[in-house]
Amino acid sequence: MSGGTRTPADARAWADIGTRLLLDAVADLDEAAFAAPSALPDWTRKHLVAHVAANADALGNLVHWAATGEPTPMYASPGERAAGIARGPSLSAGELRSWLTGSAEQLAAALGRLTGEQWQHEVVTAQGRTVPATELAWMRAREVCVHAVDLSTGLTFADLPDGFLAALADEIRDRRRLTELPDGPLPEVTAWLAGRPHSLADAPRLGPWL
Repeated sequence: MSGGTRTPADARAWADIGTRLLLDAVADLDEAAFAAPSALPDWTRKHLVAHVAANADALGNLVHWAATGEPTPMYASPGERAAGIARGPSLSAGELRSWLTGSAEQLAAALGRLTGEQWQHEVVTAQGRTVPATELAWMRAREVCVHAVDLSTGLTFADLPDGFLAALADEIRDRRRLTELPDGPLPEVTAWLAGRPHSLADAPRLGPWL
């Protein structure tokens, strides 16, 4: 399995698709549905949506860094990421939808304003990796696409773009240092790699990724 060359334009398109899938998935959720469990252990859908919204705000900090050269970490402190997630259950369905939509729109607009030179500026992720700003759209695409499935509203990895799945599978395989993959459809193999539910028979269990 090979995802070929992943371009920044690809990543931005996938981020847009994932964002739309996510927004559509939460559009009609009422308070009870928002409070229901997500596919992630110990997280309700409110926790998950708050995480994705806070992620957009955090990536916006890195876009600011790339645009201005002013070092701006994703999170101001080690506890800020956890605080954003914990904030979710205290917000209403409408407040969460507004935060999710607004933060996504602001991030997309900020990415769209970066110049060719600024896209090459290096920033440091929350994990301490130094990457060019061209990686930011890919980081966002992973978040919105995978977590759209994690909401457990009916979306599966088969609803995600094939190019995204191939790129994600390549990345996770490399990160996990796997030399062989089980046979099966690309969406199922990618779900397995990400530690999500899948239909592959006899595939060894992997822990969650992302």
